[in-house]
Amino acid sequence: MALAFRKKDPRATIITKFGEIMIRFYSDAAPRHVENLINLVKMGFYDGTTFHRVVPGFIIQGGDPLSKTSDRALHGTGGPGYFLSPEPNDRPHKRGAVSMAKMPRESNSTRDFNDNGSQFFICVGENGGLDRRYTVFGEVFRGIEVVDKIVGVPRDERDNPLDPITITMTVKE
Repeated sequence: MALAFRKKDPRATIITKFGEIMIRFYSDAAPRHVENLINLVKMGFYDGTTFHRVVPGFIIQGGDPLSKTSDRALHGTGGPGYFLSPEPNDRPHKRGAVSMAKMPRESNSTRDFNDNGSQFFICVGENGGLDRRYTVFGEVFRGIEVVDKIVGVPRDERDNPLDPITITMTVKE
């Protein structure tokens, strides 16, 4: 039986050398995060970025524009130049959940953890400890085997794949 998608549940496809990962967004649970990611995809922001962090049993993470550089020390430190206010919701960090990474920001000498404007992660296992602390804004509905291939690649001491896994993204509203 085919999945029925409503207009308010747009989809995205992440294209990698291992295959495609298809994501359904939760516009009802995290409307600002979904709109932000769709706008970035339309601008081509993600094209050429990599999955710069892969942690078996936990997540694969991508969306950093600095991952396009050869300086691996910068991978995971960039964003689009702005932060998003979290949209905590009741969507669980289950296998296949797509959630926004956090980025620390200094604000009046206090540490303020906001959502990074572009970096996201896909859960490869159950991660209930992240629930309501990170914004879940979608889930993988096709291509979880691609996620499994990515999380299994050899990586360095920073969990960055030794052989870059470049992504291209498309969106369908």
